[in-house]
Amino acid sequence: MSKEFISFPYLSEADNQDLSIDSTLGALPLYSFTADVNCLSAEVVELFEKHNKLPGVILLDRGKFVGMISRLRLLETIILSEKQDLFLKKTLQFLYNYARTDVLILPETTPILVAAQMALRRSSELLGEPIVVQSETQNHQLLDIHELNIAHWQIRGIETQVRYERTQVQLIQSEKMANLGRLVDGVAHEILDPVGFIWGNLSHISTYTESFLQLISAYEKCLPEAPKEITELKEEIEFDFLQQDLPRAINSVKGGAERLKKLVSSLQNFCHIDEVYPKPADLHAMLDSIVLLLKSRLKSEIEIIKEYGDLPPVTCFVGQLNQVFMNILSNAVDNLLNQAAYQEFTKELRGDRQKFVTHKPYIVIKTTVFSPQSGSNAESLESRWISIIIGDNGPSLSPSALKQILDSFSVKKRAEKETSLAVSYQIITAKHGGNLLIRTPDRENNLNSELFSNMGREFEILLPLV
Repeated sequence: MSKEFISFPYLSEADNQDLSIDSTLGALPLYSFTADVNCLSAEVVELFEKHNKLPGVILLDRGKFVGMISRLRLLETIILSEKQDLFLKKTLQFLYNYARTDVLILPETTPILVAAQMALRRSSELLGEPIVVQSETQNHQLLDIHELNIAHWQIRGIETQVRYERTQVQLIQSEKMANLGRLVDGVAHEILDPVGFIWGNLSHISTYTESFLQLISAYEKCLPEAPKEITELKEEIEFDFLQQDLPRAINSVKGGAERLKKLVSSLQNFCHIDEVYPKPADLHAMLDSIVLLLKSRLKSEIEIIKEYGDLPPVTCFVGQLNQVFMNILSNAVDNLLNQAAYQEFTKELRGDRQKFVTHKPYIVIKTTVFSPQSGSNAESLESRWISIIIGDNGPSLSPSALKQILDSFSVKKRAEKETSLAVSYQIITAKHGGNLLIRTPDRENNLNSELFSNMGREFEILLPLV
């Protein structure tokens, strides 16, 4: 045997780590078996007989890759030939000219799932042929197609298990959120009952108070000279101050009860559990409810500017759309608060040596109804659409940050990690047939508002009017 022409068959060990969705061909067992094209066919056949699991042989010409002959193709060519002895005495080059087929050559960094798909796209007569795997050092090895198929189905099983577990987690999370929504709705309902009782009786208390004060005034007119005991009591209780402050106190209690009522109603609307079918809703009332819930975070330095248009009732899933408004408005608030913290930190570093120019932070909410004929930015859309723009004058998005957000909208990225904006995009597009646009507005944009010319970034929600 010409040892200088044929390498001894060697099987590389597979990666001991468990296969994953990202595993490549380098993690599978690969056969190293090469022979020079000038080697006799009989010598290779002899090694095939000794090593019955060899899938084929790599052919080299002066150390350079020429091609590959599979075990099945080589033996079939010799056995089916009428002159078997003639083929056995010929070189591999002679045999290769008869048994040559298309060879699938893939780098070892190719994912197993991709390699399996490419192997299945081959013609039916090549489905059993081994794959040539090329390493980074340009060495060539053989991968048995059965090993590839086994690994492919193992990974598919892992992928199915991961999807199942993820679906289970999502179902559990959805059930938790639904139960939490019911709990909050129940608590809000219980709060509304006493608030309604207080609110209903405050009007009577206010009327009774006015009547008593009128009665006392009438007594003072009829009895200008009050007894000494009454005069001392009026001084003791500071009657003049009480007479002026009591209506203000009642109005203050009434204002607090009204605010509490609105807050609880907003909480109920936010925790609304959607039914199977969408229902018409007032988007302005929904936006106002979310702003009210975020009031504790807005503080006094962040101003909310509303430019509401005339909107008809919009058919939507109220609970899910409330979640979208909450996510986007929270994102805008975070952007402004981060900017304020950065400015304060920078101001402390600079000291009083330089004046630090700050701008009043604000969030603009604009709603309009538009159609393609009105020159809207959605020229491909049909019928009428609702546009909800939420912008802030905080730092604008960098191109890399904008790309990262847009990439998170893809199905693959969303499966890896769901962000609040990705969930919002899914709700708008999949559940409502709309679109969510994110951009840094042009300073010289054509919006009919000077406020938007100073926006750092804006989110536009497009909803179809059915």
